[in-house]
Amino acid sequence: MTDSTTLVYEAAEFLRQRIAGFKPLAGIVLGSGLGQLADDIQDAVAIPYSAIPGFPVSTAVGHKGNFIFGRLGGKEIVAMQGRIHYYEGYGMQMVVLPIRVMIALGIRYLFVSNAAGGVNYHFHVGDLMIIRDHINMLPNPLIGPNDDREGPRFPDMTRPYEPKLIAKAKRIARKNGIFVQEGVYLGDTGPSYETPAEYRFYRTIGADAVGMSTIPEVIVARHAGIPVFGMSVITNEAHDDYAEDYENDGDDVVKAAAAAAEKMTTLFREIISSL
Repeated sequence: MTDSTTLVYEAAEFLRQRIAGFKPLAGIVLGSGLGQLADDIQDAVAIPYSAIPGFPVSTAVGHKGNFIFGRLGGKEIVAMQGRIHYYEGYGMQMVVLPIRVMIALGIRYLFVSNAAGGVNYHFHVGDLMIIRDHINMLPNPLIGPNDDREGPRFPDMTRPYEPKLIAKAKRIARKNGIFVQEGVYLGDTGPSYETPAEYRFYRTIGADAVGMSTIPEVIVARHAGIPVFGMSVITNEAHDDYAEDYENDGDDVVKAAAAAAEKMTTLFREIISSL
C-alpha cells in the first residue's frame, strides 16, 4: 500500500465514522467564490479539512476548506467547499487526495466547477461555460506507480466530460432560461495570472477559458471510471488588448463568481435530481 493510498484509506475511514452510513451519489467541487451552493444543501454536516487526518488545507481566496455532506436535489451528495491547488505548494497527490477520498466513499458522479478567464472573445463576465474538453498544462496526477485497483495504467480521455450529462445540462438550462456557453478549459499552474501573450497563445491552441485547477481532479475521476460534469464561471475577459491601466484582481474574480453562483446551483441541483 503506497503512502497516498494509506492517506486515502485513513481519511475515508475517518469520514465514514462521522457520517454513519451516508452514501453520497455525487461529489461536487466548488471553485473560487462558488461556495454559495453549499447553502442549498439540506441536512448539511460540515467537516473542516483541518480535522481530517493527513488532509491538506485550502489556502486560496474564496475557498472555505470544508467537506459538506447532505442532500441536494433530493439526493445524497458530498461537496468540497474549496479545493486544493498545485500552486499552493502541494504535490499533485495531495491536490487530488480529496477526489480519491470521495471515490472511496462511493460517489458515482463528479461535478467540478471553477472561476476562469474567458479567452474566447465571445465570452463575457458572468457567463457560464459547460466544459466539453480540456487542455492540461499541469502535472498529470497519474504519474508514478499505477494501482490497477484504482484504474488502468493508460486511461482513455476521449470523453473526459460525460456527453449525457452535458446534454442534460443544456436541456435544464433552456427550461430555466439560463444562458450557457460551451467550450474548452485550459488549466495551468498559476498562481500568477497569464500574460497577454499567453492568453493569445491559449486562444490559438483552442482554449475558450483558462484557470488554475480542475483538470487533475477530472483525470483522477476518469481513471476510476467516474462520469464528470464540469462548469466554468467566466470571471474576467482574458484577452490580449487590455487598456494600459488594466489589472487582473483576485477579489474581483471571487465577486464575479459569487454573482453567477445561483444559476450554477440551479443547474447542478436539477442535474443531480435527475440522476
